[in-house]
Amino acid sequence: MKILIVDDEPIIRELILQIIDEIEDIDIQAIEACDGEEGLELIKKEKPDIVLLDIMMPKMSGFEVCRVLQKQPPSWNMKIVMLTAKGQEVDKQTAKELGVKWYVTKPFRIDDIIKLLRELAEEV
Repeated sequence: MKILIVDDEPIIRELILQIIDEIEDIDIQAIEACDGEEGLELIKKEKPDIVLLDIMMPKMSGFEVCRVLQKQPPSWNMKIVMLTAKGQEVDKQTAKELGVKWYVTKPFRIDDIIKLLRELAEEV
């Protein structure tokens, strides 16, 4: 299973990598992008199964990434999880309208991320 972490905060990307390392019973390849533009490029190139996507990032927001993907849907079953500090209902609704089914607000609990990744791995 391939996971793309798209977040402009290096500490968040590192924390997610550490969480992924704790999931020893699932073969996970993790790749990283530091902004939405790089994330979109890696989505097209690497074809990840799961994308953990921040909203507020330089160059291209997570919402903008989702809008591009709506216009040019991937040919594989990719799951997008918004992982963001924006916890307002309007942001959750926007994400839902853009096809995002999973929305996690920061700060998040490590156990919740592990549980979510396990659930998503079963669907891959």
